[in-house]
Amino acid sequence: MKTGKTNQVLWAGRLAEKPEAEAFAFQASIQVDKRLAQEDISGSRAHTAMLAKQGIIPAETAKTLDKELARIAEELAAGPAGELSALAIDKNAEDIHSFIEGLLTQRLGDSGRMVHAGRSRNDQVALDFRLYLKKALPQLREELAETIGVLLDTAEAQAETIMPGYTHLQRAQPVTLGYHLTAWACALDRDRGRLADALERLNECPLGAGALAGSTLPLDREISAKVLGFRGPTLNGMDSVADRDFALEIAAALSIVMVHLSRFCEDIVLWASEEFKFIDLAESWSTGSSIMPQKKNPDFAELIRGKAGRTTGNLVTLLTILKGLPYAYDKDLQEDKEALFDSIDTAASCLRMFRGMTASAAFNTERMKAACAGGFMEATDAAEYLVRKGLPFRNAHEAAALVVRDCIAAGQASIGERTLAELKTRSSLFEEDIYAALEPETCVKNRKLPGGPAPEEVRRQIAELRRHL
Repeated sequence: MKTGKTNQVLWAGRLAEKPEAEAFAFQASIQVDKRLAQEDISGSRAHTAMLAKQGIIPAETAKTLDKELARIAEELAAGPAGELSALAIDKNAEDIHSFIEGLLTQRLGDSGRMVHAGRSRNDQVALDFRLYLKKALPQLREELAETIGVLLDTAEAQAETIMPGYTHLQRAQPVTLGYHLTAWACALDRDRGRLADALERLNECPLGAGALAGSTLPLDREISAKVLGFRGPTLNGMDSVADRDFALEIAAALSIVMVHLSRFCEDIVLWASEEFKFIDLAESWSTGSSIMPQKKNPDFAELIRGKAGRTTGNLVTLLTILKGLPYAYDKDLQEDKEALFDSIDTAASCLRMFRGMTASAAFNTERMKAACAGGFMEATDAAEYLVRKGLPFRNAHEAAALVVRDCIAAGQASIGERTLAELKTRSSLFEEDIYAALEPETCVKNRKLPGGPAPEEVRRQIAELRRHL
């Protein structure tokens, strides 16, 4: 295993005394920003090429630097630490930028010292962070797309499976399982859109902003931005190094992703209970109890629900870091990456776990349908039946409510248990066809407006979401 000992720091010249070991480690960030190694190298290669094109460094020196940077990139990507071809990042380095520049200087001497001309760690880290996110966000969007796909496959198969819909956790109206799962997919589809929006806004290159005010060297920021795949350079140098809106926006978007997963998992935890018994999670996606032999716990759903707290906390961390910072760069900003990296890792992991858990689950469709009996979920349909007969809605609502009161007083569980004569005491508009209109399947089938739970409408919604993917 190759090692690069690069303990020198980029700011060494000004200070005669350096921090003690513990203090140096406290302010170092290598353990967090080491994942930016390839992005740092890409930025340095683009910067080196631009420096040569602008005549700031010799062309031959630029070629040497580029060749060595490419070599370092290959060594870092070669495999697990321990292989002879792999390069181990020095954990005692201050940060990944210092490590790579120190390695260049160690290998190339004065040529390595030329790479930082016209650049500050401030614009360098802003660049690396953005480059990393330009790769991470499409991967997260793909995780979301795959999860949506699993939900839509199940929803399509269950488009006619009757189940209760709930408001206030009380039975409200009959819907279908396919409708419920499509609702989850709609939420995740918005999450994909939010990440796409964030990706568009961060697609500007801060390289060349320097510490905050650019450089007197004749840099060409357009070249660097183009080579690195950005839309163009950032507009203002001070804003370039102070800005972490992109981190906030992504952290917020991922917090929303996790809130969605948490709510879905709350449904699953309820459905898996003995009281509901709507879902049977695969044994490989459940755990047992250390003391109760009979238990089969929905621990994966509960953990996903719990991990939503991490992403919420990370968002609050970033907001708190930024709220009191003067423009432009402050060392506080070093704390940005750990919070956002954790949110990215957490969301990606939870999406994979949720996908596997739901894809392998079995649904107790008979239990779901049976749960539609009782609770007077057909009351709204009874009121709308009367509206179709010409009764004003408020009068129809009152008549249906009185029928429900009559049922409760008589110990009846549904409106369909009343005789037609009994129903007519509340409205003469009730006829024999009321009984068919109040069947759960009919209630669902008749709700075929756009956005409704009718099976053909749910299939249309599924098709629309598939087009989004």
